[in-house]
Amino acid sequence: MTSHLSPDSAAPDPASPLSPAPTAGSTGGADLLTARLVLRPWSGSELAAVLGGLRQPHWAADYPDDGDRVIAGFTAGHPEARGTYGQRQIIERASGLVVGGIGLFPPSDDGSVEFGYGVVPSRRGRGYAPEAARALVAFALAAPGVHTVYADVEPANPASCRVLEKAGLERCAGSDGLVRFRATAPTG
Repeated sequence: MTSHLSPDSAAPDPASPLSPAPTAGSTGGADLLTARLVLRPWSGSELAAVLGGLRQPHWAADYPDDGDRVIAGFTAGHPEARGTYGQRQIIERASGLVVGGIGLFPPSDDGSVEFGYGVVPSRRGRGYAPEAARALVAFALAAPGVHTVYADVEPANPASCRVLEKAGLERCAGSDGLVRFRATAPTG
């Protein structure tokens, strides 16, 4: 994952403003679709395969990477993180291969929500990360009570900073040695 996230992050609160609701670009309120990607909530069988080290034919050759394993462990320990407003796998529409992950973490009481993402090395440089980030950010900002979506990045990771800039997030002050990028809902 490129964002500063840990498997110890709190699980989404089912009563949070991020309650499932069908949105444009989704199918049945679960999958988010972009021009080239499907952002699909983790299934139990996908979690079991990643955590068990069982190769699946619909995975890119270098999937899962270390970040995907961390997120699978987090998601397995917090089943609510498999919902519409949780963690997702990034799937290439053209090939049907899983090529990474992206997901939202629980919103804070002030209406902001963190997200993180990662794309396997074989699929980097294709614009998948900013495409997935734009879709997830728009989806989160459409949720009732959410006004800010952000990602914290280590300054030593300029590639992730470029991804977030390409996705339309604004660089702002960070803390704990991290750079924060955010998008806010339009006012008015």
